[in-house]
Amino acid sequence: MSLAALTPREREVAALVAQGHTNAEIARVLGVSRTTAKWHVSQILQKLGLSERVQLAVYAHEHGLVASHQG
Repeated sequence: MSLAALTPREREVAALVAQGHTNAEIARVLGVSRTTAKWHVSQILQKLGLSERVQLAVYAHEHGLVASHQG
């Protein structure tokens, strides 16, 4: 699957995962429950054919969901 398969909310969650946020932190930022944040992460991993958060973080960086730090 590709990035196009993700909803805008899932893209937002993927970016937060890539920034190193926990499910609890994602929930707080988005104003949802931890269970909902965890569900979003699970759905993203499934849609992209990934198995771990670290893979999602790499994917998000590679596909421009998170600005790369240079310098």
